[in-house]
Amino acid sequence: MNDDLSDLKAMMDDATPRPDAARRAENLALAQKNFDALQGSRTQPRPTSATEAKGLWTGVKTMLTTFTSKPALTTTTAIVAVGFLYLSPQIMDSGVRNFGDFTGDQLLSESPQTTNDVPVEIAPVTASEPAPTAPVAPSVLAEQVDDSAKAAPAIAEMLSSNSGRARLENSTDLQPRDLSRALDDTGIEAGTVVSPNRMSQADISANPAPNTETFPTEAPNTLKVTAEEPVSTFSIDVDTASYAFVRSSLARGQMPPANAVRIEEMINYFPYDYAAPDADDAPFRPTINTFQTPWNPDTRIVHIGLQGEMPSDAMRPPLNLVFLIDTSGSMDAAAKLPLLKQSFRLMLDQLRPEDEVAIVTYAGSAGQVLAPTKARERSTILAALDQLRAGGGTNGQGGLQQAYATADGMAEDGEVSRIILATDGDFNVGLSDPEALKDYIADKRETGTYLSVLGFGRGNLDDATMQALAQNGNGIAAYIDTLSEAQKVLVDQVSGALFPIAGDVKVQVEFNPAQIAEYRLIGYETRALRREDFNNDRVDAGELGAGHAVTALYEVTPVGSPAQLSDPLRYGAGTVAAGSDEIGFLKLRYKEPGADTSELIETPIIGESVPGTEANFATAIAGFGQLLQGGQYLGDWGYDEAIALANASRGDDPFGYRTEAVQLMRLAQSLAR
Repeated sequence: MNDDLSDLKAMMDDATPRPDAARRAENLALAQKNFDALQGSRTQPRPTSATEAKGLWTGVKTMLTTFTSKPALTTTTAIVAVGFLYLSPQIMDSGVRNFGDFTGDQLLSESPQTTNDVPVEIAPVTASEPAPTAPVAPSVLAEQVDDSAKAAPAIAEMLSSNSGRARLENSTDLQPRDLSRALDDTGIEAGTVVSPNRMSQADISANPAPNTETFPTEAPNTLKVTAEEPVSTFSIDVDTASYAFVRSSLARGQMPPANAVRIEEMINYFPYDYAAPDADDAPFRPTINTFQTPWNPDTRIVHIGLQGEMPSDAMRPPLNLVFLIDTSGSMDAAAKLPLLKQSFRLMLDQLRPEDEVAIVTYAGSAGQVLAPTKARERSTILAALDQLRAGGGTNGQGGLQQAYATADGMAEDGEVSRIILATDGDFNVGLSDPEALKDYIADKRETGTYLSVLGFGRGNLDDATMQALAQNGNGIAAYIDTLSEAQKVLVDQVSGALFPIAGDVKVQVEFNPAQIAEYRLIGYETRALRREDFNNDRVDAGELGAGHAVTALYEVTPVGSPAQLSDPLRYGAGTVAAGSDEIGFLKLRYKEPGADTSELIETPIIGESVPGTEANFATAIAGFGQLLQGGQYLGDWGYDEAIALANASRGDDPFGYRTEAVQLMRLAQSLAR
């Protein structure tokens, strides 16, 4: 213990009077008098949650730096306890996370706050007695102090570390036991960060939570010269997380980070009315259009749409569903665990009575909170959900292991087993490295149990890890920021999320160099495959769920177009296909569910066509995504043009998704200015 703190403790020992019951009663009456006097408005407004939280620390700082006498120091120590008892629940409500947010430097740098001119009497309070529990406005503490800076360095040093805060909390010589009890009542552990689930906007501005969100780092696809690299190969993607994240950012008044914008996920967020496959055909059907690019009249858009079949309910196999729920401390926010529980309640109504549900949670450790239970026992499942509380670390590895073990125990022949991981993406215990997680999940998917990931909340969303989990678990990744989004993902599109109709779906396009000089795949950066991966059935790719549609767009430059950005090769290959009217050739590979060998679909891409509503709307969203990324290839085409194209192509929009997209474009346009 340093000398300053030793001196402080000695001062308090010398100055502390013996307990006096009569004096204690007098102090309580005085505190109540002060509290009553502070009610109602005076010359300035009463403190808000933001000024209350800040005023407490301002008062502590001023107290420690201005008092000179030992009795005065003893007095104010007890008064701080009174203020903390009054504020402890409000600190939690206003987003003050823990002592870790207030370092010694911050404590010493704050200016005194005054919110009221009401005089308050201060009487000596014995340190050995419990401090009065009547509320005292923290701003008053900043006004009613005398001069001494002796204790400030010691307190500041202790507040600047977890171990020091723990010593401060547990030191009976330094503070009354009521202050320690008040700290316990907040539920704050040393080193724990409590998410701002009840922050007002003012609180967020005054004391923002650290932003540790991470996203995949792949750069947007660049232009390819057809003569050099005529073949493009990628895996399909039915994830929608990026669009919902973009919407969440814009709704908060912020432009999303460029690497959080995955254009293919924005495009595939929307349902499309593509032609469905016939009963005797493959489980999905391709639709191809080629038309003039809205942002460049000298290039063309090649639009590829895949529409999956929707099997009848009678053909749906029994479902074993494991909810793997993150209950770590970072989930303690209204948009996290509470929204998660509401979302799963919606999903329960989509299950058949014979389906089974189990719940596994993970925080500091993992455990099963609901054994496999028939969906007809709704009250039992809801009771297990309702009892979940957030707290502790994030043992993601243990949770995954427990969930897979539970799913294995539920599985029977002919049934479908799925794990739905719900998290804010914070995997800080166990397999936190995305590459290690990819290997682990890749091994587990061979058992037939697929893993989907639902992200909740903001602040520490690990989008890169969520992508690695979902892509390698043969599931989907979605981000749920509202109950309406939960309705879309877990009710309207639940069949596509849980019941695949085709596995390892790969797309390969070969462009004719005699017709196309350059091309660019818009999006799918995280789904790129090597050319040789297309025919390798051991290489994993995306799954297509029941009723799902998938869209991909290329921007291509015809030979001889003034839009060509690359110089022709002096020693280029011969024009073998010079006499063909094909601009390219589309090949698709997929596996029937449970099969090891893929099937092949082939079709040529010929000439131009008139784009329909679906192709035009998908192109408008592709333009919107590129604008959010900087618009490198868009020239003068901007938000006005994107809005006009999307508005004209909304078509049948029964749930308002496309109308909402137009509003987001308008909001992004305003924020971009």
